[in-house]
Amino acid sequence: MALRLVQVNFKAGDDSALGRFWADALGWGVSSEGPGVTNVEPLDFAWPDPAAVCVDVVTVPDPETVRYRAHLDLNTTSRAHHAELVAHLLQLGATPADLGKGDTRRDSVGHVAWTVLADPEGNLFRVLGPRSIYRDTGPIAAVVVSCRDPRAMARFWGGATDWTLHEVNDDSARLRSAKGVGPCLEFHSTPPLETEWGRVHLDLMPYPGDDHSAEVDRLRGLGATDVDLGQGNVPWVCLADPEGNDFCVLSPG
Repeated sequence: MALRLVQVNFKAGDDSALGRFWADALGWGVSSEGPGVTNVEPLDFAWPDPAAVCVDVVTVPDPETVRYRAHLDLNTTSRAHHAELVAHLLQLGATPADLGKGDTRRDSVGHVAWTVLADPEGNLFRVLGPRSIYRDTGPIAAVVVSCRDPRAMARFWGGATDWTLHEVNDDSARLRSAKGVGPCLEFHSTPPLETEWGRVHLDLMPYPGDDHSAEVDRLRGLGATDVDLGQGNVPWVCLADPEGNDFCVLSPG
């Protein structure tokens, strides 16, 4: 039994506008499963598929009260591509984000390691410089979660999903789909004062034929806890991982 990471969920004041930003940023298309929801996914994509972790944007009454610790890292293939993508994102409505260290971090030889931006609703994300480990991930290089203990998070999320652990140390952990496609799921150790809060959380889903309730019980056994977000009677279950990061287990239907 295992779950799969199928999408990241953005809480928004305007799902349509924020969804369009992310669709244009990633080169993907948009659809909607209902009022207040914008789905962003690759064109001609049969969801769910580990080749892409999609973006689900949901309008909520007061998104400013929602604070999670996940963000997206975007992939680039060259220094020229990095510069072009940053310029494109700024034209779309992104803004530079200075976290006290400038919005652009450079490596030891002066090349851009990453540029930090905020989307039109203030969610932070990074545009990475070219890195070989992300050469085939697609436009999203990684879904990144700030945490205290990457090793413990790797144990929980490795047990929760069927993703393969590729690297783990005291500073970070990196998992990827067992099929070796799509973006990575990463956990980075971040000092409490530097934790960047946003409005992005993870959505998981059982495989067809697996029992939703049994999967939720299995996650509780791994250390997940139930959370009440005011969701009411919905077909998904809201949980938190051992460090308190909220996530949802969607119904296979």
